[in-house]
Amino acid sequence: MLRALVVEDDERTSEYLIKGLQQEGFAVDLAIDGEQGLHAARDSEYDVILMDIMMPRLDGLQAVQRLRQLGVETPVLVLSAKAALDDRIRGLRAGGDDYLTKPFAFAELIARIEALVRRSQRAEAPAAVLAFGNVTLDHERHQLLIDGREVDLQPVEFKLLGYLMRNAGRVVSKTMILDYVWGYGFDPQTNVVEAKISRLRTKLAAHTSHELIRTVRGLGYRFEAPS
Repeated sequence: MLRALVVEDDERTSEYLIKGLQQEGFAVDLAIDGEQGLHAARDSEYDVILMDIMMPRLDGLQAVQRLRQLGVETPVLVLSAKAALDDRIRGLRAGGDDYLTKPFAFAELIARIEALVRRSQRAEAPAAVLAFGNVTLDHERHQLLIDGREVDLQPVEFKLLGYLMRNAGRVVSKTMILDYVWGYGFDPQTNVVEAKISRLRTKLAAHTSHELIRTVRGLGYRFEAPS
């Protein structure tokens, strides 16, 4: 499950954001001012931060600047009613990764969050070996072992499984899988993800009774490590 921190002092707006994000499968924490948001982002790990600008105690841009000075690299989506170009530039120069003007369509908010999360995940150097229980994926040898036995995977299947394993326990959406495994050139309505997941499950089921890849209806897929 992806984790989001909402830093917003307006109660109505924060309730709208939290409800919508939870419906999309996010775990959400709320901070009601910039200082509280700074402490939360510094002390906990999040996949994305939604940062309002106009807040008491510490405004959003100051909070983002402080976070970057502390070495916190969590993607930040700045939310503001200010639509002028200079305001957007200030938001990005302060350390924000994207800037969205209020009011906004929730679908656009989710699309921007997904883009930030994908960008962040691509920037992370993948571990050479991923191991969960009796399942080991070795990128250097391009080898999958289950109970010490090798499972033959096609390159796309290997990349797909690696992406799921790196996000073990989290739900990754079809859009995120399409972008990481195949790039942007596919129609989001294509069933290529479902087809590859099905084929990968068949190969894994021949070597283990544990269901490694779970479907989370309406949200995506999750790798569940064997106990």
